[in-house]
Amino acid sequence: MDYKTLKSVIEGLLFLSGDEGLSVRQIAEITEQRPELAAGALEELREDYSLQERGLQVVQIAGNYRLATLPEHAPYFERLAYSPSRSTLSQAALETLAIIAYRQPITRVEIEEIRGVKSERAIHTLSNKDLIQEVGRAEAVGRPILYGTTKSFLDSFGLASLKELPEPANFELTDNLEEETQLLFSKLDQQMTFEDMDS
Repeated sequence: MDYKTLKSVIEGLLFLSGDEGLSVRQIAEITEQRPELAAGALEELREDYSLQERGLQVVQIAGNYRLATLPEHAPYFERLAYSPSRSTLSQAALETLAIIAYRQPITRVEIEEIRGVKSERAIHTLSNKDLIQEVGRAEAVGRPILYGTTKSFLDSFGLASLKELPEPANFELTDNLEEETQLLFSKLDQQMTFEDMDS
């Protein structure tokens, strides 16, 4: 692997690792490179972001490297978070919400096992939108947080209670994530249609 490709791969790895980040050792193992070569490419990537005045930066926190936004851009991120036009949910957030709605109470690890990808960002988004909340701690190692839906979730989807969630076929036999998500999409579309008619 040439040096330019190594830097590009490291950039992608940092993006995928999210808030957890990666250590130099992990990057070296994944890229099958010597640790000192991985560290050099990582440092050069960090300098590239800085010199090019990009909107992201490579930061080191507790020994791990990760991508982060610039502190001076925080006011714009706040506007994005509270923008009325951000009321729609991404596919990832809706999938995560469907899992929580149908399987609650559930831990982040259990959600990620079903989705097959990290769900930290989607959980954060759903919490910020007051659609999910912490409902307790699991009786497992580390006492992970259990998530459940909120009253706002019921209001947003026009449900009187969780018993009104659409029934997925053969739910107990398979992990029907696509079906659960589609049912929530349909419910959300219906609710939006009713709201449009009322306005």
